[in-house]
Amino acid sequence: MAKIGILTGGGDCPGLNPVIRAVVRRSINEGFEVIGFKNGWKGLIEKDTIPLTLETVSGILPKGGTILGTSRTNPYKKENGVQKVKDNFKALGLDALIAVGGEDTLGVASKLTKDGLPNIVGVPKTIDNDLSSTDYTFGFDTALNTAMECIDKLHTTAESHHRIIVVEVMGRHAGWIAVEAGIAGGADVILIPEIPIDIEEVCAIIKKRHSRGKTFSIVVVAEGAQFKKDGFVTQEQKLDEFGHVRLGGIGEMLGVEIEKRTGYETRVSVLGHIQRGGTPTAFDRILGTRFGVKAVELVIKKTFGRMVALSGNKIVDVPLEQAVAALKTVDSEFYEIARVFFG
Repeated sequence: MAKIGILTGGGDCPGLNPVIRAVVRRSINEGFEVIGFKNGWKGLIEKDTIPLTLETVSGILPKGGTILGTSRTNPYKKENGVQKVKDNFKALGLDALIAVGGEDTLGVASKLTKDGLPNIVGVPKTIDNDLSSTDYTFGFDTALNTAMECIDKLHTTAESHHRIIVVEVMGRHAGWIAVEAGIAGGADVILIPEIPIDIEEVCAIIKKRHSRGKTFSIVVVAEGAQFKKDGFVTQEQKLDEFGHVRLGGIGEMLGVEIEKRTGYETRVSVLGHIQRGGTPTAFDRILGTRFGVKAVELVIKKTFGRMVALSGNKIVDVPLEQAVAALKTVDSEFYEIARVFFG
């Protein structure tokens, strides 16, 4: 009987539990045993596991987060981390590992396939929707709808108080949440990491709105956006194990500049981790389920070193190395659609 391990790493997001449930159900139908590693790669390094059965995954479909827990642990940054991963994989008698995560988690998986642990299948997860080789990652749709609903609510208070409201959303290198939530929520300005912020242009757009009688504006900005000039620092410099700084603060800085340059009262709302939480949308439940089923089917076929992906409406598989080679960022053509509605 084959034995499969599964872990969820990096930031949590809605849809992880549907993946876990699908992996377990498809595996048990095949007669496989499944164990879960707690807290991402940390669980495999520390041999911290739980058995996954039909009872374990019962009722988890609508739950956000992950029943396995998660962390940003990088085996390549831990003393003997990679060797411990290999040793524990062998000691536990695993035939395959399904790694569920974003660029960092799957980047580790890709490296491990070259460093003596080839039996890995990846499942793409990130609310940023920035993994290449897949049209969508699960978690994005839920985060997008959460951000959109918040923007809808902020519209009414902005209009009532005649204020500018800056809405800071997640998005480190890619502005997909900002641009899509901004379009769906009717934002008046959308600022993304792919295009440096021209504060003069932003203020000109807001003043133009006021000149035609609009007494409020909604500005959506991704946390990873940077000013075009003035040298603002918007990040803490402490790095995590994958070399990332902790983002935050761009919204507040933008709000200060807008109020100073326009004279209009400005407030800032930082959505933060609310975008990661909550019950997954139908889209994310179904996509996560399809990804989980496909991952087990790759294990059955012994097709390792691959990542499941969405292409159109089909679930396909692509090389892990290709999947993490480059981030999928917002293209200029898509952003130009958003710009039509600025001001």
